[in-house]
Amino acid sequence: MRSRMKCYGLIGFPLSHSFSIKYFSEKFEREGITNCSYANYPIEHIGLLPQLIADNENLVGLNVTIPYKEQVIPYLDKVDDDIASVGAINTIKIIRQGGKIQLKGYNTDVYGFGATLKPWLKEHYRSALILGTGGASKAAAFVLKGLGFEIIFVSRNPKNDKQISYAQVTPEILAVARVIVNASPAGMYPDTNSCPPIPYECLTSDHVLFDLIYNPPETKFLAIGRKMGAKVINGLQMLQLQAERSWKIWNVDC
Repeated sequence: MRSRMKCYGLIGFPLSHSFSIKYFSEKFEREGITNCSYANYPIEHIGLLPQLIADNENLVGLNVTIPYKEQVIPYLDKVDDDIASVGAINTIKIIRQGGKIQLKGYNTDVYGFGATLKPWLKEHYRSALILGTGGASKAAAFVLKGLGFEIIFVSRNPKNDKQISYAQVTPEILAVARVIVNASPAGMYPDTNSCPPIPYECLTSDHVLFDLIYNPPETKFLAIGRKMGAKVINGLQMLQLQAERSWKIWNVDC
């Protein structure tokens, strides 16, 4: 008897390009998984999520991207223990039992970011800049705080005393903050000529620049950092790790 098709997908808006659909399609082919599919669902507002799930009865798992990592939380029935501290989710497990639908949220960005960054850290690193304040920044902050880092959020429009503007990123701050994470969309395809406006001339070989963007593989942020001698990391390995963690969540009792 043929097993029932399982469908997975990505919600966000817009979805002009997607790492996830390519990754999972190649995974299914490589591993001989014939009863699964993955699709993009570019919903224009998060209020369309319940109808999307109701209309697609084989849908059992979703990844979540910009701008819904925070907006989706009220639509969930349960969240993983870390979500209260992180404040954002990027993976939903859809549980269908007896005609009822239950949604449980997770953040696999936390795992992907932490596993990618840790090998690059040195013991004397104790301060980090996070460029951007959206959902992706929250996973980075959660990991870094857990490692004992002091965090400075940088925003184009600071909203509280925990955030500073780009104009306030001084050489003195960069002399202390050895880890800089770009969690903003600056430099993402197709806007590849842009980059966060920080004083790059102050970067040294003791800095680590982590760009959560994977397309292009080397953003202008990373390219300038590399020329200044900094260690640079793009978002590809993080995405691969979080994708595999999502797959485990969807297919193992959690």
